[in-house]
Amino acid sequence: MIIMAVDLGKARTGIAASDKTEYLASPVCVITEHKRELLLEKVADKAREMKAELVVVGLPKNMDGSEGDSARSAREFAQNLSDVLDIEIRLWDERCTTITAHGYLNDTNTRGKKRKAIIDQVAATVILQSFLDSRR
Repeated sequence: MIIMAVDLGKARTGIAASDKTEYLASPVCVITEHKRELLLEKVADKAREMKAELVVVGLPKNMDGSEGDSARSAREFAQNLSDVLDIEIRLWDERCTTITAHGYLNDTNTRGKKRKAIIDQVAATVILQSFLDSRR
């Protein structure tokens, strides 16, 4: 099945997707949108376009496992997405994914504007790959 991941951001939201075998996560795009209602529509449209059967939304917990405003926002977004889409929505702990994504971009010497443009979809890919690996 196709699984889509969402790395929710205030301005840019990263999207990644799995292959049908659920083995490999790949970056898809970044959605730039500040308004939550419009972002919800765009993410739902992307899930429909990709024929996703499951959506994983990154849950940004604090390092001690507690949840702050960002986590509450992700939970609310996931609930709203569930209300719009007729597929399963799961939250997935995304601690350290942005750090890992930065590490990957450092390894490939991706800098400047290009880095800023893709960091969110790389983070979504890290979230999704972690989720896929946990299912094996």
